[in-house]
Amino acid sequence: MTQKKRSSTPPKKRRRSSRNSKQSAVTWAERSFGHGYKRVFWIGIIIAAGVYLFVTYNYIVAPTSNLWQGLFGTTKYPEEYAVRGIDISRYQSEIDWEKVAAAKIDHQPIRFVIAKATEGKEHVDKNFNDNFYQIGQYDFIRGAYHFFSPLVSGDVQAKHYLKQVHLEPGDLAPVLDVESIGTLSAEQLRKEVAEWLNIVEKHYNTTPIIYTGLKFKEKYLNTPTFDRYHFWIAHYYVKQLSYKGKWKFWQFTDRGKIDGISGDVDLNVYNGSSYDLQQLTIGEQEPEDTEAQ
Repeated sequence: MTQKKRSSTPPKKRRRSSRNSKQSAVTWAERSFGHGYKRVFWIGIIIAAGVYLFVTYNYIVAPTSNLWQGLFGTTKYPEEYAVRGIDISRYQSEIDWEKVAAAKIDHQPIRFVIAKATEGKEHVDKNFNDNFYQIGQYDFIRGAYHFFSPLVSGDVQAKHYLKQVHLEPGDLAPVLDVESIGTLSAEQLRKEVAEWLNIVEKHYNTTPIIYTGLKFKEKYLNTPTFDRYHFWIAHYYVKQLSYKGKWKFWQFTDRGKIDGISGDVDLNVYNGSSYDLQQLTIGEQEPEDTEAQ
């Protein structure tokens, strides 16, 4: 019985029809959304990017633009307040008072200078005596502040301030800088602060000024006891001070630049006219009634 000889030529593979080939090439997206899915995809990307940019600018960039400008750019000045001044301490080191006297804050002259004087129960700013003298020599309205320590009673700190600081007629009312609560309760802090204010007010027969931050004021110094005092509020890198109560001074940046001072310096505005500012000086203002305290 003879066997058929196998062919050495391999069998031809069946070719898929062009229709089947096209069907296999159709993606899931095409089956789901049709052939225009790419257009839909890119429209979605554009919409998502637009939403992202809108949210980022309005909720992140815009609210903090003044902060970044304050840190890395030029300082923006509150244009509606023409009476401007600075506050200084040993951190400003040696000051060229000739240049400071001729300096401008956004085209406005410096009207007042407030110097750090004392802190706690025994500290005296090492530059205070010279600074305070020079401020007077160059005819600025001058002031002197005490940095309040929550570790020391208010009466001890008041006596320390009065021993070291000798304000004269024409000087700003005494200033108390309150920034820390330490381990005190809010009630204890208010009691000690009020004690300092009462002692110093009786000595000078003038209503003192309280310096503090916006949030600190609203949280700790928000009782009726402090309503009659003049407030100096620190609130940086904003277009407008958002405090709703009465205020006299606004420290709007801690990164100001002034001719005659190397490095940064705090810049402030007064909420009123030059005449109004003069009324806050010793010998001009009439102290408020203290019987309600």
